[in-house]
Amino acid sequence: MSLEMRDHCERCETAALPPDAPARICSYECTFCVACAEGMRHICPNCGGELVPRPRRTTAA
Repeated sequence: MSLEMRDHCERCETAALPPDAPARICSYECTFCVACAEGMRHICPNCGGELVPRPRRTTAA
């Protein structure tokens, strides 16, 4: 089972998070851009979990 690589920030709705872009996720795969994650002090507003760097995928994968 692989991560769902969501392409937008759930807070600001930025549609600029391709699989190889930096993003932050929680254990439930809630996805946020780096700026929003920093603004939320790396705490997911949905579950209260820690937001960590999302692994990047190459576009070939």
